[in-house]
Amino acid sequence: MGAMTASAARVKMGLEPRFLVVMGVSGTGKTTIATGLATRLGWHFQEGDALHPPANVEKMSTGRPLTDADRAPWLALCHDWLRAQVEAGHGAVLTCSALKRAYREQLRANGLPIEFVHIDTSATELAARLERREGHFMPASLLPSQLATLEVPGDDEPVIRVSGEKHPDVVLEDLIRHFQTEG
Repeated sequence: MGAMTASAARVKMGLEPRFLVVMGVSGTGKTTIATGLATRLGWHFQEGDALHPPANVEKMSTGRPLTDADRAPWLALCHDWLRAQVEAGHGAVLTCSALKRAYREQLRANGLPIEFVHIDTSATELAARLERREGHFMPASLLPSQLATLEVPGDDEPVIRVSGEKHPDVVLEDLIRHFQTEG
């Protein structure tokens, strides 16, 4: 079954299209939350990790953290995808760690109406999840560098904060209720 149209999502959920970046360090559940939102709301979805250049994937796979220079072309591709979604006028959800304010500003460049969903999860829970995770290029050994790099979004940023400690179904319901209340 394909994604429902934006107008069908508006009728079903009472929501106008939004452009979301589900963010946080590795292991927070970004993909689970983002795909859940996209499916429930009929919005387009993009796994940000799939936009990484091969050199970035190789670097992370070998346990080396990315630099700002490494991230620049990836963030540009994420921004381009978001811009295309805004121009098309349908809701969209992108996963992207967006660890620093400067990265979030790059994603919102040129006035894109991007909102961030920051999934906050304890370091203990993150480490446990990453140890259990299979088939991902990001090793658990890079978690400390991600936590050190994370600049928690400020109150002056367009951010919705959610707990990554809750079950994903609860987080999805909370987010949809939040959007309906604002909408």
